[in-house]
Amino acid sequence: MNYSGIQQQDPALYEIIKREEQRQKEGIELIASENYVSKAVLEAMGSVLANKYSEGYPGKRYYGGNEIIDQAEGLAIERAKQLFDAEHVNVQPLSGSPANLAVYMALLNPGDKVLGFSLDQGGHLSHGHPLNFSGKLYTIIPYFAKKETEIIDMDEVEEIALREKPKMILAGFSAYSRNMDWKRFKEIADKIGAFTFADIAHIAGLIAGKQLENPVPYFDVVSTTTHKTLRGPRGAMIMCKEKFAALIDKAVFPGVQGGPHDHINAAKAVAYGEALKPEFQDYAAQIIKNAKALATALQEKGYRIISGGTDNHLMLVDMFGSKGITGKEAEKTLEHVGISINKNMIPYDPRKPLDPSGVRLGTPAITTRAMLEAEMQTVADLMDQALASRNDENKLAEIKQQVKEFSLNFPVPGIE
Repeated sequence: MNYSGIQQQDPALYEIIKREEQRQKEGIELIASENYVSKAVLEAMGSVLANKYSEGYPGKRYYGGNEIIDQAEGLAIERAKQLFDAEHVNVQPLSGSPANLAVYMALLNPGDKVLGFSLDQGGHLSHGHPLNFSGKLYTIIPYFAKKETEIIDMDEVEEIALREKPKMILAGFSAYSRNMDWKRFKEIADKIGAFTFADIAHIAGLIAGKQLENPVPYFDVVSTTTHKTLRGPRGAMIMCKEKFAALIDKAVFPGVQGGPHDHINAAKAVAYGEALKPEFQDYAAQIIKNAKALATALQEKGYRIISGGTDNHLMLVDMFGSKGITGKEAEKTLEHVGISINKNMIPYDPRKPLDPSGVRLGTPAITTRAMLEAEMQTVADLMDQALASRNDENKLAEIKQQVKEFSLNFPVPGIE
């Protein structure tokens, strides 16, 4: 990107941006929710579409001068429909949690029961955590992973659903490495007349890339962020059956949002266009291959992978149980050498959320940089060396240089 305008007008910010560019080029990005967008997506986000206000929807705006904006939003909608085989799409949600809030508001009343995956098992804050709007406004009934397998037990989900009779069943996750049984969730919901809501924020790109099953044909409503594996701008969208279209649209605007961010919606259109190309399927397949290879490489070094492996782009590693290292200590050590991860609770974690037993790793970003299975062994080696040398500053400095030299072999889209 050419930042000449920023460089001239705001040298302090320009210097910060350039340092972040350098960090991204010289480091290994293993945070499962992060990715690198293309130059075209970056350009759309920085376009003159940022100047416009367009409260409402295409053809029904509250401001004038939106005939061109309508075309841009319409392009995003049609591409999303094609990508996910959706009957109706709202591309205006600003992020994942606001999208989920809109779904709750559209289908439920405060106090209604929702069956959702517990946060400490791999769910998301907006799936019912007591400090989140979802836990404050609705009666959340959690389901869990089975302690012995660390995989969701669908028979137990059905037992809870039949007993509690929630008004909505929410399937989705933030830190779970196994496939969701969308059809079974739908069958359970139909037995009690519950709404079905899938949050595919983490795996949308793997679904769009035809590597994982798509819940859109089965579920009433599906939300997703548009970054992560989908490799678009920071934002979200909601897909639903046509019969819920009016409720969803009204909940987004004027329910929880005002004017949409038209430059971001345009960037979504670009990303959806990229995901419709055949090569995106190859990319999605490689993400999973890399995740499996990384999990295997770590297991060979004595690290325990939660549930024994992964079916998608991410994995949880029991650092404390494997090596006596807390998740917080592992995150800080790896950050020190240029490897970005995040600490994360594991199912039935004996430790506290701010210093848990585990870490979460993901392969979308490094796969975007064209790393393959062979590179996963190098990544695992560098991680293991750093963690083993966590109290040796000289050794950590050597490893940081190795991380830099390794990373610079793989260009970052939008930077190089």
